[in-house]
Amino acid sequence: MDLSKNAQKVFDLVKELTAIELAALVKALEEEFGVTAAAMAVAGAGAAGDADAGGDKDSFNVELAEVGQQKIAVIKVVKTVLGVGLKEAKDMVGAVPTIIKENVKAEEAEGIKAQLEEAGATINLK
Repeated sequence: MDLSKNAQKVFDLVKELTAIELAALVKALEEEFGVTAAAMAVAGAGAAGDADAGGDKDSFNVELAEVGQQKIAVIKVVKTVLGVGLKEAKDMVGAVPTIIKENVKAEEAEGIKAQLEEAGATINLK
């Protein structure tokens, strides 16, 4: 992907954000510009999956296997981590087992897993 010099600077800064910081940034950009990043994220995840098909496993799908006793807490974490609305988070949590995030780097996947497990969910990294 060819980026302008300024776009590359922004990209490099974004790569250093935590999952929570990135979710907040996405939400702020969506509100500021009246757009949604969901369609772009799904399209981008599919392309990344194709690129990784022949290589080593350096990205993972985060699967919500079981919700546990604290369903509301899990919904809140899903909403925050993914930067989605309450309805989308509730629908994801209600559809277990389900992949909640695809093709994420190992470090981010572990962070998401830790947050959801702290809320009482059971997570599989595939």
